[in-house]
Amino acid sequence: MPRPMKCRRVQEHPRTGCFKPAGIPGCELEEIIITVDELEAIRLADLEGHYHEEAAEQVGVSRQTFGNILKAAHAKVADCLVNGKMLKIEGGVIECVGRGRRKKCKGENQ
Repeated sequence: MPRPMKCRRVQEHPRTGCFKPAGIPGCELEEIIITVDELEAIRLADLEGHYHEEAAEQVGVSRQTFGNILKAAHAKVADCLVNGKMLKIEGGVIECVGRGRRKKCKGENQ
């Protein structure tokens, strides 16, 4: 039996729930799901340019786990961009800590 997933900290929930190629109805597209913590990893490493060790500390996981999260997120985003799939953002075991507030950890594997 796998270990329960550790709660991961994110600054805020995403502003949108999905991205898709223009001009193709969503019902015709294959969906790829990226979790909120995977999106947070992309934000910290790629958008803000943090080193993995620093970003891992902010998310509340080890550096190696952060690297694994980021690798999975990159693969999903690449699949969507290259193959024209819809990217949905949902799920994950997360705790929102942005803007001075803390929300309880929520997710499937508690």
